[in-house]
Amino acid sequence: MSLPTHKMKNFKSSNLKCRTPQLYAVNIVKPSSQVSERARLRVEWRLASAVQQPECLASLDVMPVGSSEETLDVPNIRDRLNPRPSPFIRSNNFGGGFVSDMDRVALNSMKYGSLESAGAVKSLAVGLDADLDASQGGRALPPWSIRAGARETIYFDPSQVTAAIVTCGGLCPGLNDVVAGIVNKLDTYGVPEGKILGIKYGFKGFYDPEHKPVILTKKTVDGIQLQGGTILGTSRGGANIKEIVKRIDMWGIDMLFVVGGNGGNAGANAINAMCQQNDVNCCVVGVPKSIDNDILLIDRCFGFDTAVEESQRALLAAKVEASSARNGIGLVKLMGRQSGFIALQASMASGVVDAVLIPEIPFTLKGPNGLLEYLNGVIKNKGHCVVCVAEGAGQDLLEEGGNLGKDASGNPILKDIGLYLRSEFKKFFKEGDIKYIDPTYMIRAIPTTSNDRIYCKILAHNAVHAAFAGYTGLTVGLVNTHYVYLPIPVVIQAPRRVDPRGKAWNRLRATIGQPNFY
Repeated sequence: MSLPTHKMKNFKSSNLKCRTPQLYAVNIVKPSSQVSERARLRVEWRLASAVQQPECLASLDVMPVGSSEETLDVPNIRDRLNPRPSPFIRSNNFGGGFVSDMDRVALNSMKYGSLESAGAVKSLAVGLDADLDASQGGRALPPWSIRAGARETIYFDPSQVTAAIVTCGGLCPGLNDVVAGIVNKLDTYGVPEGKILGIKYGFKGFYDPEHKPVILTKKTVDGIQLQGGTILGTSRGGANIKEIVKRIDMWGIDMLFVVGGNGGNAGANAINAMCQQNDVNCCVVGVPKSIDNDILLIDRCFGFDTAVEESQRALLAAKVEASSARNGIGLVKLMGRQSGFIALQASMASGVVDAVLIPEIPFTLKGPNGLLEYLNGVIKNKGHCVVCVAEGAGQDLLEEGGNLGKDASGNPILKDIGLYLRSEFKKFFKEGDIKYIDPTYMIRAIPTTSNDRIYCKILAHNAVHAAFAGYTGLTVGLVNTHYVYLPIPVVIQAPRRVDPRGKAWNRLRATIGQPNFY
């Protein structure tokens, strides 16, 4: 396979030092006071239609020209590119119309009556981690974000585009769905066959001589959504940003799509920063991948629904095992390094769990208010119990060995809370029959459910729309049920976590009757 080659640009080797992403100091962008004649006429036409059909006025929400609404700024390189009409204008984007650069999505959908309202305190930070206060550089975000979708004006000639896709970090259901979605949408725009590169085994694939990039086409990605994993392979960390940007420049890559979690998006942010420093015109777009659902601001990450659905199988199996034994205890460890969303949602959905342990909520084992005494009461009452624990829970109880540091992606290396609890249960419940289940790798490797499959396609399509619109240094996601573009530094500054005072955790506790274990 021969890679596309272009004349190297004047690469500024003296500027290759890339700054580490800092906590995001929000840039505020105000919508321009100018608007295209076409857009003005469209608004006038809609208003005229509304006058004839008054019921339409109630649903017509047009941002006034010159509005001072504050919006999260998404970087772009449009000043270096040539605008042109979208190839979808003739069909009016397949009959669905286009998104305007003036369209906005609210980052916070709630207006609270008081600070005592459930979720109010957490919401004031607009999704920021509770520990990330102003003294650490955290900022309250503006109220609006930029709406995702196809634009009437694009900034690349599709027939001249070279694009690349890379998958990073751990496996997650939906990786193949996103890859296929990106390839198919690029093809729909008119990117020629042979101009879409698949980077093998994560960021290292840009410069690893043993694993050259592969050509991706509609044919090569046909049906890959039916299998788990990623056809491109993946790896954690180890990115040489300087070498990656050199390859982007040398191969003439115009668009880079990074499918990854916090680590992958941090890498995308560093790549984008170096591209800008060295005048390399490449739009870097992230698609947020986190099976733990811990990406800031975003309603849910792809693969999360699939993980919750599959996790229930393990919980139901634990219920069967525990209820079929004398003094049976079913213990299930699920994913959730710093955030307990999977354990929370799967436990709520299954309806068979008696105690849920997540990283956000501390707990003790011993004493009258401890977990062990509570489970002892449950067993006396109904003869068995089921416990669900997220992998990051109770790390403070595991003193031996100290801090284990971080992995290649920057994630904390955890001690095994599942094995620890099993050992403690055996000591306390002398006649207990304990069944321990860890389904982690079974869950990560499966294909997506139908809801996730559709979600992956939409994320992939909006990522391609973002690149053709000239945006860069962003990630695409669902916020308050609408698809938006978010600057990467915002979503990587801290993990999204379960709110201990929020409705979701409160609803679970009320459902299963779980007290605080401290």
